[in-house]
Amino acid sequence: MTKNILITGGAGYIGSHISELLIKDKKKVVVVDNLSTGYKRLINKKAKFYKTNVNNFKKIKSILIDNNIDSVIHLAASLIIGEGERNPKKYYKNNVFNTKVLIKACSNTLVKNFIFSSTAAVYKDGNKKVSEKSKLKPKSIYGKSKLAAEKIIIRNCKRNNINYGILRYFNIVGSSPSGKIGLINKGDHLFKNYSMETFKKKPLFKIYGTNYSTNDGTCVRDFIHVSDIAEIHSRVLKKIDKINKSKILNCGYSKGISVKEVAKKFLKYSNKNAKIVEAPRRKGDLVEIIAATKNLNNFIQWKPKYNNLNKMVKSSVKWEKYQNFE
Repeated sequence: MTKNILITGGAGYIGSHISELLIKDKKKVVVVDNLSTGYKRLINKKAKFYKTNVNNFKKIKSILIDNNIDSVIHLAASLIIGEGERNPKKYYKNNVFNTKVLIKACSNTLVKNFIFSSTAAVYKDGNKKVSEKSKLKPKSIYGKSKLAAEKIIIRNCKRNNINYGILRYFNIVGSSPSGKIGLINKGDHLFKNYSMETFKKKPLFKIYGTNYSTNDGTCVRDFIHVSDIAEIHSRVLKKIDKINKSKILNCGYSKGISVKEVAKKFLKYSNKNAKIVEAPRRKGDLVEIIAATKNLNNFIQWKPKYNNLNKMVKSSVKWEKYQNFE
């Protein structure tokens, strides 16, 4: 049974949701975060917190040993596609080198499970629906760095008899049902950008690229609610621990939604001055990508709770309102 879980990047958007869920499940949660993009106020009060970098081998090793950590959930990463194109060195350092240090620190400890947050960006562009066996050919630096980290994890976990769960996220959105945990960083996150716009006097919903070969000319994504992602982590961790096996899984809803559909839904939550604005394509953006999730559903017998565009938009707007007016 997993008892003591270390979450790297636990002060971030996804990490804070996973912490909350695991603590409700009576697990002891230890959070490691350097707070470069995480926020202390998102950390659950019952979690033990260490402010440090994942690449601090000695410190990480002592945290793993001192807290009898049996499972690691590795979320700490740089993850904005545009920034990765501009600053590849940063992405290789944070996503590849740091993962190498962390996984090495896990050897000769009690760690027997390792969950890694990977991405749909590892897949080759042009396959509309991708399964875990689809061709891997990342288009972006971000995708390349995550694929390199996957390989390091697989190699080292096999060597050290650690079960791994590699979770390839599709597009994560929304906030907690309470509205008290959500996305703070103003990176290039579609739902975050649109949620912020809804509270402006003249909201502008920018769509990058409207001449793609999709139904309405805009990019198509498989959006998944952050609360469902948190539940996937908890269930996959339990399962790999129980059956002593490793797994690579897509995490999405197996449903494509276009950027234009999202923009139109956000219009409903905005004032009458809101407009949809067309902008040029961006480098590194995939045209259309949807998760084949049969393996995920079979592995954890999972049914999503938030598989609905309106719910996803509503919870994103609710969080932004909490940010602005509390």
